[in-house]
Amino acid sequence: MQELTDEQFDALITRAMDELPQEYITGLENVAIVMEDEPSPQQREKMKLRDGTVLLGLYEGVPLIHRGNGPVVGMPDKITLFKHSILRVTHNEEELFEQIKRTLWHEIAHYYGLDHGRIHELEHKK
Repeated sequence: MQELTDEQFDALITRAMDELPQEYITGLENVAIVMEDEPSPQQREKMKLRDGTVLLGLYEGVPLIHRGNGPVVGMPDKITLFKHSILRVTHNEEELFEQIKRTLWHEIAHYYGLDHGRIHELEHKK
């Protein structure tokens, strides 16, 4: 696994945010984007992850398509990128950045209400 400080990882997340289509980024409302080393036991249980399963990112919240028209209130939705998981599946700096960008886009897509099938379809159109 590569060595990377939290500050370096955070800088890559910021760079990825800058490179994603801005219409998707500016539409994020009341969403916290954070990083953690690994999923918490509660997140692993919620996602029904078996031992050895790698989780790169997680969207926690109510997708836009399931919300009413009123203002967003309460705790923000959360997108978490898991640093150690992403480092385990990448082999160099270029792969690392691309995986962060892909994971971030994937979780933002969940915020907009896309399911895994639609996300997979869109990723393969690129």
